[in-house]
Amino acid sequence: MNLMKHFVLILVLVFSFTLSCSLASFGQEPKPVASPNTPPPGPAQKSEQEKEIEKKEQSQRILGVVPQFGVTSRHDAPPLTPGGKFHLFTKAAFDPVEFGLVGLQAGISQAENEFPSYGPGAEGYAKRYGAAFADEVSSGFWSNFFYATLLMEDPRYFRSGSGTIKRRIGYAVEQEFVCHTDKGGRSFNFSNVLGAFTSGAISNVYYPQSDRGASLTLSRSAIALMYGSLGGLVDEFWPDISRALFKKHKKDGPNP
Repeated sequence: MNLMKHFVLILVLVFSFTLSCSLASFGQEPKPVASPNTPPPGPAQKSEQEKEIEKKEQSQRILGVVPQFGVTSRHDAPPLTPGGKFHLFTKAAFDPVEFGLVGLQAGISQAENEFPSYGPGAEGYAKRYGAAFADEVSSGFWSNFFYATLLMEDPRYFRSGSGTIKRRIGYAVEQEFVCHTDKGGRSFNFSNVLGAFTSGAISNVYYPQSDRGASLTLSRSAIALMYGSLGGLVDEFWPDISRALFKKHKKDGPNP
C-alpha cells in the first residue's frame, strides 16, 4: 500500500471518530426551553463569554504568523468539550502556515538526503512532504484530541506568566509531562506521551523500510517530546519577548 493510501486512512480515522462523537450527542437529553418572560440564566451568558475568550485565544499568532492556538494565560480556564478539543486540533493541524512549515521541513529533509529510499526530485520531495504532514496530523490527533478526550485531559498549554526565569523554564519543560485535567487539578500528561508513541508507531506504515522498527519508533517519539518541551518554552516566554520588543520599538519611534 502506498503513502497516499495510508495518509487517506489517517484522515478517514479522524473524521470517522468525529462522526461517532456527533452521533453520540443525539442521545443526550435536550436542554429545557425557558419561557418568553424568563430572563436568560447566568451560566448561559458566561458560556457565551467563554466562547468569545476561547475564540480570541485560538487566534493567537507569533508575530501575526506562527499559530499559537493552544495557549491560555488563565489558570482557571474551563475545560474544553470534546468538540472544542477537536476544533483546536483541526485548526492547528490544517492552518495554512502549517502547510508552509511542513514544506520547509520536507525541503531540509531532502537537502540533507534523509530517507534516501524516497529518492530525489519532485517525487522524493512529495513523499517527504506527505510523511512530514502525516506526522503532524497524526501527532495532533492522538495527543490533542483522541487521548485528551478519552482521558479527560486538557491539551492546552497553561502559561505561568510569573515567577523567576529559572522557575518558569522548569515549569515550561514540565508541562510536556504534566497537564490540567477536565475535572480540575493536574496529573501526568498521558495524552502527550501516549500520543507521541502512537504517532511514532503509525509512522512505521509510511516511512521507508530502512527507517522502521521499535528503536526508530522510540527515537522519533522521544524527539517529538523534546520538541514539545522546546515549544513550551516559546509558549511561556513569547508574550514577555513580544512586550519587550514592541515597547522598545515604541520608545525608539518618532514622537507624534
